[in-house]
Amino acid sequence: MRVRNRNNVVVTGREGGPTVVLAHGFGCDQHMWRHVAAEIGQWAQLVLFDHVGSGRADPAAWDADRYASLDGYADDVLSICQDLDLQQPIFVGHSVSSSIGVLAANREPDRFSALVLVTPSPCYIDDETYRGGFTRDDIDDLLGSLESNYLGWSSSMAPLIMGNPERPELGEELTASFCRTDPAMAQVFARATFLSDNRADLAAVKVPTLILQCAQDAIAPPEVGAFVHAQIAGSRLVTLDATGHCPQLSAPEATAAAITSFCRAAYR
Repeated sequence: MRVRNRNNVVVTGREGGPTVVLAHGFGCDQHMWRHVAAEIGQWAQLVLFDHVGSGRADPAAWDADRYASLDGYADDVLSICQDLDLQQPIFVGHSVSSSIGVLAANREPDRFSALVLVTPSPCYIDDETYRGGFTRDDIDDLLGSLESNYLGWSSSMAPLIMGNPERPELGEELTASFCRTDPAMAQVFARATFLSDNRADLAAVKVPTLILQCAQDAIAPPEVGAFVHAQIAGSRLVTLDATGHCPQLSAPEATAAAITSFCRAAYR
């Protein structure tokens, strides 16, 4: 299967500019980047794609065993880079795609020039010395609700994830995106997302890294961004004056500006 068809790869933006790969989070697709892409596409060549099981990726490529682990998604990222012969792109990952980008960069450390981790969470579950934002019981309940009534779960969780209740259209967009995802595929991706623990992978990152967190995020609290920053040597942490887990939708101008500032510095 051709990689570009498998992941619905789209190349756009400024031809000849630095390359920026945009990777979406759970329950989303590349369309979620449209506002940010319109800004950074003025100076960068953009590579957008849909994870298998999401958006317009080829459903025939779905393999529940392969995608039960974030390693399967990281393999796909690397195969996209190889297929397009991308030289030192900047990888921008939202939410779980931050961890996917870390895995890909650690596997091929010379492949990427930099990482941008947007509202990352290497582990959602609290332990004695770490706050991920959820207890194991919380996550078990979340996954149980998702698996028993996916559409109902989507309608209740999407507004919580998005935040910004005064702008209900944002939560409605995320709900619609969740509901377009095949429930069986979403269940597998959700388990890979919410049960993975990639904290130990952070210290191995060797490329310049920007961490973007929101001032208020019910899914990834500020302690998580601070943890990621502390674990990745030389990383930069920026807290956006934004609410919710999806600043590329709720605060696209600020998100694009932070990415642009960092990327231009990386290519000096």
